[in-house]
Amino acid sequence: MIDIRSDTVTKPTEAMRKAMAEAEVGDDVYGDDPTINELERLGAAILGKEASIFVPSGTFGNQLALFTWCKPGTEVILGEECHIIQHEAGAASIIAGVQTRPIPAPDGTLPPQQIRERLRKRDLHAPATSLVCLENAHSQGRTVSLAAMDEVRALTDSWDIPVHLDGARIFNAAAALGIEAREIAARADSVMFCLSKGLCAPVGSLLAGPKGFIKEARIKRKIMGGGMRQAGILAAAGIIALKDQIKRLGEDHARAKRIARELGAIPGIRINPEETEINMIFFAFTPAEEPEKAALILDTFTKQGILVNSPDRGVFRFVTHYQIGDQEADAIVASSREAFR
Repeated sequence: MIDIRSDTVTKPTEAMRKAMAEAEVGDDVYGDDPTINELERLGAAILGKEASIFVPSGTFGNQLALFTWCKPGTEVILGEECHIIQHEAGAASIIAGVQTRPIPAPDGTLPPQQIRERLRKRDLHAPATSLVCLENAHSQGRTVSLAAMDEVRALTDSWDIPVHLDGARIFNAAAALGIEAREIAARADSVMFCLSKGLCAPVGSLLAGPKGFIKEARIKRKIMGGGMRQAGILAAAGIIALKDQIKRLGEDHARAKRIARELGAIPGIRINPEETEINMIFFAFTPAEEPEKAALILDTFTKQGILVNSPDRGVFRFVTHYQIGDQEADAIVASSREAFR
């Protein structure tokens, strides 16, 4: 099967499997798993941060950041379409006990004026703003410019409010912008990034930031049940992901852009290929708003050996990754011509 539901579906490379089998391990809760320690040092260094901590997932890392930065009953400002709002099961209200105050930001860019209008000090009626969250690359497949991030950072600095970056695909954003990931990370106090999205590691994410923040996050991770033991087996794959896999993300972007251009030539599909900036292709097909027709489209892909997510109100998302080469891209385009007739 050709699986384009997400870049989380990648299988570990052979080098990863070998490294996992041979990994030197200890007890990470005691801090003596050497492979975990190496991964955390490497992750922090790549992003230019003082320290990092290994966590099971991106959702875990984001929620750990909120849990560490924010006092219960405070307020977090973030984009309405971001992952923390849309895809983390309302965890912010349960774990950190915070109120989220979203801003419409379909391309991931938070307008400073709209942030300014929402910033609050605590009083008899209002919660205090404790954190601003950004996302780069954005969940809708767009990158956010450094200039836009700088505008947000200047505003939060004037209020002495930290910035957390959901950088699940920060290396995709860096590749698309033609910069180092540390340049993006420098605009935030803490950064979460995934090892299992496009980088082929089977499990795990890292949360990076100042030493004091990570020290407190280690306690909060334990509270959340994330204190794993011989986790070096997982970290071994993460090290290879950071050393090798981030170098090839541009290939995924190039194939995504080619597929986007080909989809744009199919009658009835609405897409702007220029908006395909990383490895995620979003496009609309009006008939797919009807459940019966959407089911027929998905069935056509399945019969061609291609796994596709159900559309969201007629909008599809295709995601390229390590297991999608040129031959697979050709098959996706050919099947699309049939499925969307």
